[in-house]
Amino acid sequence: MIRFLLMARVLKTPADGDHEFSDFIVYVDESGDHGLVSLDPDYPVFVPAFCVFDKLRYCGQALPALHKIKFSHFGHDVVILHEHDIRKEKGPFKFKNRDSKRAFLHELTDIITATDFNLISCVIDKSALNEEGRSNNNPYHIALSACLESLMDFMQQVGQATRHTHIVVECRGRKEDDELELEFRRICAGANSLNRPLPFELIFADKKVNSPGLQLADLVARPIGLSVLRPQQDNRAFNVLRTKFFSAESRRAPAGPILLPAKKRKAPMNLIEATTPTGFSQST
Repeated sequence: MIRFLLMARVLKTPADGDHEFSDFIVYVDESGDHGLVSLDPDYPVFVPAFCVFDKLRYCGQALPALHKIKFSHFGHDVVILHEHDIRKEKGPFKFKNRDSKRAFLHELTDIITATDFNLISCVIDKSALNEEGRSNNNPYHIALSACLESLMDFMQQVGQATRHTHIVVECRGRKEDDELELEFRRICAGANSLNRPLPFELIFADKKVNSPGLQLADLVARPIGLSVLRPQQDNRAFNVLRTKFFSAESRRAPAGPILLPAKKRKAPMNLIEATTPTGFSQST
């Protein structure tokens, strides 16, 4: 398997043919890890976020807005927006004062608010998986299946179910990428609840490609997880995302992430006290 620093590897599914590409592009990132052996007591969930963009709106809204904020605050557009680094104030995100950071976060929140995209996400409760004796299951694979099926529902609603849609994910490592590729191919070949091939193509992209879509997906994943872990806590970032969730009943109806395992909890997953998040990167 050959990888190039600034190249992406395209994986075609058995559904490939001569159909034209869809009008949409999907960028995927996640929050939390997918391991089940050692759970982080502060964040025992795994949350992939599928950001579904209309390509024309992506080019007209997201790209210029993100380039503009980078030039404005850093002087160049090479910096990569990473939620963890912003939250921990690492690297280029060591702001000179609180006012500078607040201005950056406010502007970033405004960009995500104004950017038109649909959000499909799944929150995996890893503790519940262990309790159900499903510790051998890979949370990433469980979430992938749920999100791909919802994505297919979306494509049917927008009349693009027969067109190829590219799904861009960030490279994580040879072993992890190979496992994800195998599971992706299996699901798209028909091993899904829809019992049909899915016309999706998977692209592994190196972080150094500096993809705005991947950076937006990275920014939204953690607020989704926090909305489930601590639902009573103020979460301004999630409030911005709330109306972007896709549901099968209505393309833009207020919905939320898919929760798996799908069972009612006796109490919220409020595991620790935390400060109130104030924006897309000011979350605990």
